[in-house]
Amino acid sequence: MEQTLSPTSAIILFDGVCNLCNGFVQFVIKHDPQGHFRFAVLQSDLGQQILAAHSLPTHEFKSVLLLENGKLYTRSSAALRIVKRLNGGWSFLYALAVIPKFLRDPVYDWVSKNRYRWFGRQESCWLPTPALKARFL
Repeated sequence: MEQTLSPTSAIILFDGVCNLCNGFVQFVIKHDPQGHFRFAVLQSDLGQQILAAHSLPTHEFKSVLLLENGKLYTRSSAALRIVKRLNGGWSFLYALAVIPKFLRDPVYDWVSKNRYRWFGRQESCWLPTPALKARFL
């Protein structure tokens, strides 16, 4: 089944077997009571289609991605744009966007490179509860 996405959809794409990524998604859900964000696993058909459409590798998942208003954000830019929309004071972290991307992204890449070693990984993708299923594509 092909998903139709509006150009204003805000979709977070994440590595479904990464414990850090799954924890981040659960954190976003908790701090996004308005339901601004929807979610897709990078390993899913939709995730693979979005990666291919943006000429990104479809077998290597090194970044959380944000598809917002038709534009794809990666690495630290995606993470900062996501926290900008969260409640509970987390939006103040967006101030880190003043740090140039060439300085932010190496830190992001270092965490990404070590995330399985530090946080572990699952054998299969995390499944949302029935109450959250509508937010997942």
